[in-house]
Amino acid sequence: MEQLNVFDYSNTLIACYFTDNKHCVHANKDHTLMYICSGELEIEENGRNTLLRPGDCAFMRRDNRLIMNKHADEQHPYKSIMLKFSRSFLREFYRAIAKDDLPAQSKRAKDSLVVLPNNRPDIRGLFNSVIPYFDAGTKPSEEILKLKMTEGLYVLLNTDENLYASLFDFVDPWKIDIIDYLEQNYMNELSIQQIAYYTGRSLSTFKRDFAKVSNLTPEKWIIRRRLEAAHELIQQGKRRVTDVCFDVGFKNLSHFSKLYKETYGYAPSAA
Repeated sequence: MEQLNVFDYSNTLIACYFTDNKHCVHANKDHTLMYICSGELEIEENGRNTLLRPGDCAFMRRDNRLIMNKHADEQHPYKSIMLKFSRSFLREFYRAIAKDDLPAQSKRAKDSLVVLPNNRPDIRGLFNSVIPYFDAGTKPSEEILKLKMTEGLYVLLNTDENLYASLFDFVDPWKIDIIDYLEQNYMNELSIQQIAYYTGRSLSTFKRDFAKVSNLTPEKWIIRRRLEAAHELIQQGKRRVTDVCFDVGFKNLSHFSKLYKETYGYAPSAA
C-alpha cells in the first residue's frame, strides 16, 4: 500500500517519506540543504541531470525551479530531509559574524544546485540528529531548530567560500531587497521600470542586481511566481479558477490556462 508522509516543522525542517515514485516541480523560495536517507532523487535543472543516493547532500539555491523524480522500491522507500534558511535567519547570522573573517574573493555562483562532498561526519551528524524527531513525530523547539539551521549553515560555509556570497546575497543596505519586494507585489500590475524605482534602483542597476539572484528575467520570475501561487490556491479547491487567475495577477484567463498547462501538465480546471 502506498504511503506518503511529509513532516514540516516551521517550514524550516522538512522530511519526506514515500513508498512510491514521485515526480514534482520544486521551486525554492529559500536556500535549502537536502540530505537523502534512502531511495534516490533525480534532479533536472538547466538541462543537467543529477542523481543523489543515500548519504548524498546538496545545496539548492533559492529562487530556482528544479524538476525532481523521487525513486523508491519495495526494499528502499524514498526518505529525505530538507533544512531551509530563511532570509531573516541569514540576515541575523550575517550581522553577528566578524566582517574581517569574510573571504574577500567570494563570488556569487549562478548554479542552482551544488552537490556536497559525501561521507562528511559533520553532514551525517547534523541529519542523524534530527531523524529521531521525525520518527517520533515530535516537533523540535524553536531553539533547537535555530541550532540546526546554524549547524547546517556552517556545513555550507566550510564547503566552499563562494557560498558566502550566495547565502548572504544581500544588496547594498540602502536598496530594498528585490525578492522580498517581489514576493509582496508579484500580483500587482507594475512595470519593470516601476519595480526598479520602488526598490531604489535605476533600471540598469535593477537588472544587474536581479541577475545576481536569479537565472530568470524579472518578467519570467513574476510569471512563474504567479503560477506557483495559482497552483497552490487551485490545489486547495476553495476558489474558482477565474477568481484565482485574476487574484494572482493575470489579466487574461485563456493565457493563464495555457501557461498553467505548460507548467503543470494539465489545465487548471482539471486540478
